[in-house]
Amino acid sequence: MASPSRRLQTKPVITCLKSVLLTYTFVFWVSGIVLLAVGVWGRVSLAVYFSLLDEKATNVPFILVGAGTVVVLLGTFGCFATCRGSTWMLKLYAMLLSLIFLIVLVAAVVGFVFRHEIKTNFESNLNLALRDYNVTADRHSEAVDTIQRTLHCCGVQNYSDWERTEYFTQRGIPRSCCKSQDDCSEEDLKDPNKAKLKVFVDGCFFLVTSTMESKMSIVAGISFGIACFQLVGIILACCLSQYITNNQYEMV
Repeated sequence: MASPSRRLQTKPVITCLKSVLLTYTFVFWVSGIVLLAVGVWGRVSLAVYFSLLDEKATNVPFILVGAGTVVVLLGTFGCFATCRGSTWMLKLYAMLLSLIFLIVLVAAVVGFVFRHEIKTNFESNLNLALRDYNVTADRHSEAVDTIQRTLHCCGVQNYSDWERTEYFTQRGIPRSCCKSQDDCSEEDLKDPNKAKLKVFVDGCFFLVTSTMESKMSIVAGISFGIACFQLVGIILACCLSQYITNNQYEMV
């Protein structure tokens, strides 16, 4: 049994640890809200790009939403455990943070390892989308049009890719490749020599993948930062739990 003087000395330490852990947990909770927002934004704004990837890639926004929900719930539990000063709750909180830490690291490694496979898959699906392109409301055709208008590109490697499609023999290069809709007639689009002056000449594959690669280091850095941030929470929760146990501290 700890002496009253010893308990009096350790009380400020425990109070300080609780304050720091509460601050950490609040920031952790906010990060969950951010993950939720990013997941919803990705689902709404990037759906056109995901439509040209395989089924697994299209689940990324849902994974972010799920992860954000788990973080929000875990952050709420962490606040409750810290306020209660419950040792078993704090240990459970540390265990759950450790689990999320491992999941984040595995996800970051998997994403880095399979980045080339994602690029290859995107190129293959983009070629298929060009081959089967039509002017109806097909989602892949709509995705191609959106990418070409947004990124100011045309075709996969360059605008001449359209010359090998069935659509080109009927209508020429799609109008989504035009630099100016007012100065881009169907006659121009059917003539490769004239079309070269009217449409974007750079291919979409390079622009999309170069953007993905430039963001890869940022994503990896954020993932590593989140993982390290979780280590801080694990250490704080374990330290507070240990102090409470060793000194038989009770909340009043």
